[in-house]
Amino acid sequence: MLLPVPTAPTVGEIARRLNVPLHRVEYVIRSRGILPAAKAGNARLFTDEDVSVIRSELDRIDSSRDTEARSFTRDREVAE
Repeated sequence: MLLPVPTAPTVGEIARRLNVPLHRVEYVIRSRGILPAAKAGNARLFTDEDVSVIRSELDRIDSSRDTEARSFTRDREVAE
């Protein structure tokens, strides 16, 4: 009987899964204090829960950026 091999994504794999640049994933991990579940040599391995947290944080950052951009554009139109 074969047992499933557990997989734990690295930072690069998380970036590929989420289709975002590596530096954005690194930023969220560092700024939110997300710790790796394990290490394999120098590679940091994360859980699927960590990937979900990283995804939600990236979405939150993107939505706040969109809000700021709309606010800036609206303020600029009023000033003109």
